[in-house]
Amino acid sequence: MEEQKDPAPATQSPLPPPAAPQPAQPAPRGAAVWLKAIAVLYALSLFAAFAVLSRTDAAKKAQPKDMDMSKIAGLGKKKDSVAVIPLYGVISQGASSRSWDRGSQQTAKRIKMLAAKKEVKAIVLDINSPGGSVGAVQEIYSAVLKARAEHKKPFIARFGEVSASGGYYVAAACDKIVAHPGTITGSIGVIFSVANVEGLMKKIGYKSESIKSGKHKDIGSMTREMTADERKLLQSMIDDSYEQFVAAVAQGRKMTPEQVKVLADGRIYTGRQAKENGLVDEMGDLQDAIDAAGTAAGLGKNPQVLSDGDPLENFFSLLDTKLSLFGAQAVADAVNPAPRLEYRWSGR
Repeated sequence: MEEQKDPAPATQSPLPPPAAPQPAQPAPRGAAVWLKAIAVLYALSLFAAFAVLSRTDAAKKAQPKDMDMSKIAGLGKKKDSVAVIPLYGVISQGASSRSWDRGSQQTAKRIKMLAAKKEVKAIVLDINSPGGSVGAVQEIYSAVLKARAEHKKPFIARFGEVSASGGYYVAAACDKIVAHPGTITGSIGVIFSVANVEGLMKKIGYKSESIKSGKHKDIGSMTREMTADERKLLQSMIDDSYEQFVAAVAQGRKMTPEQVKVLADGRIYTGRQAKENGLVDEMGDLQDAIDAAGTAAGLGKNPQVLSDGDPLENFFSLLDTKLSLFGAQAVADAVNPAPRLEYRWSGR
């Protein structure tokens, strides 16, 4: 009889290793973007508020003790004063969606309205602009001429960092121009930029065709080469606009067209060079321009000032000027390459 053997113990399966700790799931990307955007906007609002408060506090410290700041803002009892109208950034036609930005229509209306006020005895145009579209520049220029003729009030132009091309065109309508020695000005001329993406279209296999009523209906098209006839036609428009610019400068600066054309080849000048060439009357800052306006109006130096707009609006407008002068306009032109006839300095 065979001996019964104990059955071998069943082999136990090894325990599974402990699960690795799972990292915390990041917040949804959309939420992170919104949080960053809110943080940036909050920081910008603090910066804007700080700038406005700092400027207001500095103004209070600089003012004579007997001066009422409420009168500078146009509040309180109305007194004879000098109005200051800012003209910042690229000059464009019509209205803007930005509350702090003014197109040529709004600026022209402000000039007309302030010139009609009895208490406003003179107006200073505080210009910091490289110019803009021909029509928009001429709209403001005409508003100044009409206000001077109708109300017989002196207009003084003050140049900031840049007051070139269309910025100078507007100033030519004023009685006097005050600039910093290092102001960039001049650029008397016209430019019409046409983009040509024909080569790019061929590379990506895109073809555009125009059905038109006349051979020049699609002049300035960026999807084909410009013809010799079109170039001649556009050059005639530029030449005519240039002659209008020269005439405005000659009238305002009491020069002959020939004298202006020697200076009007598109080059830029410093404020000091412009004064040497008769394009600027004197060196100075905004206060010097206000004093000149007060003296011309019989109010003397340090007259009461009627500011056009509130400090926050002017802050955002000045910020927009910085962007338009130093790069943002180039991006806008690339995104919207529509051809434009401009009195504008295109330097960056």
